Amino acid sequence: MMHKIMLTIILLFNIVLPVTAGPLDDAKARTHLAAVASGDLDALMQDYAADAYMDWVGGPLDGRYYGASAIREVWKKFIAANDGKPRASKLIKLESYANPKGASIEAYATYDGKPSVQVLHVLTYRDGILTTELWQISPKPAVTP
Repeated sequence: MMHKIMLTIILLFNIVLPVTAGPLDDAKARTHLAAVASGDLDALMQDYAADAYMDWVGGPLDGRYYGASAIREVWKKFIAANDGKPRASKLIKLESYANPKGASIEAYATYDGKPSVQVLHVLTYRDGILTTELWQISPKPAVTP
């Protein structure tokens, strides 16, 4: 009987775990997007895995960047394009999709500055570490406020 109770508790914990994974990763994603706007390179880089990659689609930084050091260089260029100044930003939408293997956060945001950009972000976290990032420049946000 005790084994059945323990098994039930373990199964319930595993069912609840994916639900609790989302808010933690949502908070990390919000912090990451705030670092994009503020131009804080160290804050931007703190969650990346060493072997992370980024797909930047559109604009002068278009390309695929492998590894944290290559990602750091692209962020340096993005920050420098706005003379190192913070950008006013607006988070239009943020949704997360999580399961026990990880979470993907989809966000639409606008960043003012040189140049002003509207972006679809998809951030994938595994064990709380940012492993994959999509930065899709969009001519207009897919979702209106």
